[in-house]
Amino acid sequence: MIDRLLTSSAVLLLSTCASGVAQPDVAAVIDKPTKESRAELAQAVSRALNGAPVTLADDALTQDSVLIIERTHPRDANGVRLSGRDLDKPEHFRLVKMGKHCALVHERTGKRTTLASTTCLPK
Repeated sequence: MIDRLLTSSAVLLLSTCASGVAQPDVAAVIDKPTKESRAELAQAVSRALNGAPVTLADDALTQDSVLIIERTHPRDANGVRLSGRDLDKPEHFRLVKMGKHCALVHERTGKRTTLASTTCLPK
């Protein structure tokens, strides 16, 4: 009798724990971006790119959950690119909603950064 009770309790406990972990990411967009949320997003992207400076549009991730970052190419005084072929691949990020929080996922590395100052809505 006690063995059955312990087994039932263990199964219930495991299923409860698993249900919190198994929640899939939900694609999201930023809701009501602020100066702070835009700065937080730029900082998260910069950190993901090893501190490279980034310039993002004020409406980044407000219409779509995907953000694509391309490297800036050096140009001469006339604005002509100095290099020929471009072999750099753009970096892809996606915004997801995890419970009440928003997270930026770097697609290449899988690294997630929680955006504490940002509110988002499911897309």
